Amino acid sequence: MRLTCFLAASLPLCIFLSGCSAAFIGSATPSPQTNIAPLAGKVHGGRQPISGAEIFMFAADQTAYGHASDSLILSDPDATYPSTQDTNASDPTYGDYYLTTDANGGFYFDAGEYSCTAGQQVYLYSLGGDPGDGTNSAAGLLAVLGTCQSDGGFIPYPGASEISYVNMNEISTIAAAYAFSGFATDAVHVSSSNTSLAATGLANAFANASNLFNITSANNTVALATTPAGNGTVPQTTLDTLANILASCINTSGPSSTPCSTLFEDDTNNGIPYGTTGAGTQPTDTATAAINLAHHPYTADVTTIYNIVGSTAVPYEPALTTAPTAFTIALKFTGGGLDLPTAIAIDASGDAWIANPSGNSVTKLSSSGKVLSGNGSGAYTAGGTMHEPSDIAIDASGNVWIANYSGNGVTKLSNSGTVLSDNGNGAYTGGSMNDPRGIAIDGSGNAWIANYGGSSVTELSSSGTVLSDSGNGAYSDGSENAPISIAIDGSGNAWVANYAGNSVTEFSSSGTVVSDSGNGAYTSIHLNYPIGIAVDGSGDAWIVSIVGNSVSELSNSGALISDSGNGAYTSGGFSNPYAIAIDGSGNSWIPNEGSDTVTELSSSGTALSGNDAYTGGGLDSPTSIAIDGSGNAWISNFANNSVTEFIGVATPVITPICAGLPSTPTANGSSNLGTKP
Repeated sequence: MRLTCFLAASLPLCIFLSGCSAAFIGSATPSPQTNIAPLAGKVHGGRQPISGAEIFMFAADQTAYGHASDSLILSDPDATYPSTQDTNASDPTYGDYYLTTDANGGFYFDAGEYSCTAGQQVYLYSLGGDPGDGTNSAAGLLAVLGTCQSDGGFIPYPGASEISYVNMNEISTIAAAYAFSGFATDAVHVSSSNTSLAATGLANAFANASNLFNITSANNTVALATTPAGNGTVPQTTLDTLANILASCINTSGPSSTPCSTLFEDDTNNGIPYGTTGAGTQPTDTATAAINLAHHPYTADVTTIYNIVGSTAVPYEPALTTAPTAFTIALKFTGGGLDLPTAIAIDASGDAWIANPSGNSVTKLSSSGKVLSGNGSGAYTAGGTMHEPSDIAIDASGNVWIANYSGNGVTKLSNSGTVLSDNGNGAYTGGSMNDPRGIAIDGSGNAWIANYGGSSVTELSSSGTVLSDSGNGAYSDGSENAPISIAIDGSGNAWVANYAGNSVTEFSSSGTVVSDSGNGAYTSIHLNYPIGIAVDGSGDAWIVSIVGNSVSELSNSGALISDSGNGAYTSGGFSNPYAIAIDGSGNSWIPNEGSDTVTELSSSGTALSGNDAYTGGGLDSPTSIAIDGSGNAWISNFANNSVTEFIGVATPVITPICAGLPSTPTANGSSNLGTKP
């Protein structure tokens, strides 16, 4: 099914995401607790036990990005399972304690062997050892343990039981590397800032590893096909293929072997292969190689890396039979009353909110894709107050604002789905709302609504009072023409994409038109039915043109700066691009409804996803996109009533969107939009 219009012949189904909320955690931390329940496990490489491997236990550091992970193993004279300190000053684990696997690849942590603080996000790192062909220093494996509990045990995801056994292999490594890639530099540098939003994003990222592989089963040698909640489809063959690639290096004599050297040369830390101008640093073990693949799923030499496995029997099946266009991992979620889903937004907890125009409802999914709305089985219907909801924004209190296209109003829900608008009796109306299509929240908590039918913009206070046009109507100066999406910059100004006007109007925070020196809208020959708009941390506006198959970038003053000021960004496989989101690196993400793909552009407009763009995860007429605080990209699929999540493909970003806006407006529109939490 190919989407060409929605609700009205002249109205395309477009989205734009909005939202807001942030806080900081305190500096005090609980006293460390040693474990009570023992933890056992085995390390395998290509299903062969790895003897003599060094097992490190790390917690993600929560001081600043780029910091080394925190070592948790204690100096322990246990005669059966003694810990050893790394004394090699050139080793990145220098000074850290480790356990050593036995002849069967086994390891065992007894009481007092390690210490963790409740709430820390913990993982295991295995390095070296003998997989059967002699010691291989390049053999690096990962496994996410999850959240440390007060008794020293670990819960891999909310609602799970504490784990007592760890199956550590190449699949657990891929699951860990992709899940927490947004916080990882390499295998021993996993960290975040000390904000509460970063802590939430980190915890959600670690929990997502359990959507890909079950580490608690000793006999599990295949990636998951379905998420633990039961409503998510996992790309099992892709995960197994990536695991086979790592196994091809691990089951060799070491880093100089052809499989290892090929992997490391073509999988550098910046995605540019060895021997190429600007090539990055090569990994020295397979765990860091897996993280590099997650960071650069396309720019790595995909076909060469895929062919490392060769024609020999592989340890993990089913696997891909041909090389993919990129090594992305994308899940597909269904259920929850998804009904021709359009807009999508992420709240401060990392939960995804999706508008269902056909179902007159909103679906809420947890950060791991579990249905939370409708008592965990359906959608919020708001007592019939929603009428063809078209866009969603989230405010600083976690409340959800929904623009109702055919209802000419806005419904406000609490984070638990309770109707708050009109004293709980209905939607906010007034302000000359007419076919509202886009909605955004500013730094003061006010809602701005783009009226597609009225060619105007309405502003509501946080309590729903009309503020626009002195409380009598909407803002308009005649330059607006079917405004369809809206975004707020650090100055508090509202940027509106005029679908039928091939232009962008900029309003001041008081509703005065400031674009084109106050005489009208910004225009460009490259703005061709603009449908989605986003603002970055510099105050620049990024606009998607559906007919032009392009993205234009305007400075905060409206000057065209895309393509060095000569045009729009067009490379990246655009095909009916429908929306745009900005991640924590300032990169842009665009779903292509015409090709069922997603394009990633760098902050300078370079296509990072290749000309074929990213595919997978059941993409089917993708029409909206949002990036979460863990670095995952969420996309709504209009045609097949589903949501796709690309795991760890982006940089974590402050969510919801208005959490990145300053409390005091800036003169140049700069803000923390498009930055890490």
